[in-house]
Amino acid sequence: MKDLFEKIYKDKGPLGKWAEQAEGYFVFPKLEGPISNRMKFRGKEVITWSINDYLGLANHPEVRKVDAEAAAEYGSAYPMGARMMSGHTDLHERLQDELASFVHKQAAYLLNFGYQGMVSTIDALVSKQDVIVYDVDAHACIIDGVRLHLGQRFTYKHNDMESIEKNLQRATKIAEQTGGGILLISEGVFGMRGEQGKLKEIVELKKKYNFRLFVDDAHGFGTLGKTGAGAGEEQGVQDEIDVYFATFAKSLASTGAFIAADKEIIDYLKYNLRSQMFAKSLQMQLVAGALKRLEMLRSMPELKEKLWENVNALQNGLKERGFDIGTTQSCVTPVYLKGSIPEAMALVKDLRENYGVFCSIVVYPVIPKGLILLRLIPTATHTLEDVEITLEAFSGIRERLENGTYKRLSAAVTAAMGEN
Repeated sequence: MKDLFEKIYKDKGPLGKWAEQAEGYFVFPKLEGPISNRMKFRGKEVITWSINDYLGLANHPEVRKVDAEAAAEYGSAYPMGARMMSGHTDLHERLQDELASFVHKQAAYLLNFGYQGMVSTIDALVSKQDVIVYDVDAHACIIDGVRLHLGQRFTYKHNDMESIEKNLQRATKIAEQTGGGILLISEGVFGMRGEQGKLKEIVELKKKYNFRLFVDDAHGFGTLGKTGAGAGEEQGVQDEIDVYFATFAKSLASTGAFIAADKEIIDYLKYNLRSQMFAKSLQMQLVAGALKRLEMLRSMPELKEKLWENVNALQNGLKERGFDIGTTQSCVTPVYLKGSIPEAMALVKDLRENYGVFCSIVVYPVIPKGLILLRLIPTATHTLEDVEITLEAFSGIRERLENGTYKRLSAAVTAAMGEN
């Protein structure tokens, strides 16, 4: 019999094997200073494109004031206990009601964390007789929730309507045999590609197939739609989303999440969500802070307008310079380049040290080998000067990537790792 830890000593995993070269710089980097368009990295000011503070609320003075007052009034412990036992308050109920109204649903329920909440919601919605159909590019929280499912589950090709329909046909046959139902899961906005899920087209399939639609709209909430209610509102199908999910970690610049649906569905979920039944309630200062942030989403449309001014300037500028930004339909701005992992390291170091631009880097196994994805997240706090500096920087790094500079710089890293 093997030692359980033997695999850990022998194989660190596709990302872990780079830890010695990457940790502290390319992964687990330390940004310092107030959350804003410009922060400090290793003592140097950088234009920061890696923070999901879409509307610039994280360090807004009004938000900071409410957060501080709530912390002083309630501390960081109140209320103690799970919601069902001793952790329930009027403010929790008020926030739920206002969130439900904001996303045009009958009712809502608070979740402590987005990841945890998504996993638990999927688990509560389905039994072993049911079938799950979900996008192959779904976020890890969806994948982990689906893994808990004891019944059948099928992935469909990303945003591919033909694949969706084929899998609904497969799911229908199985559900008819088991006596179960079908849950289809899509994201409102896919966080890597920036594409919106094809919610309008998926909803049309309800005319042919009997399924319920669950949408993770973490990146759409607050950024898309006339009122900011998300991708469903943007596409005119919010009413047809059976269970709507969003997190506070993006537009609300905080901690927590929520689900929204018809009242009967929410009543069921709040009595069956294990992650909420057996976990401490969301702390009061976070609830009070979320109420303030939601008020600002409703009353300050200029935040979303400024966000989209920056989004359009950045994305149009990249396209005009010939960069491949895929088919993004959201604030998420991916830039695709060709190169190895060592080249990606050299490129990003150059970008940060010599151009003063900090953005997230994504490589294999998250994306296919040979590709480098630089993901930029514009916010309302960025300026057009930030955009112009960044466009110039990207032109510079592309030239050095294409002329082999980064390949030469990365040779030592490649040799140390035994890579070809």
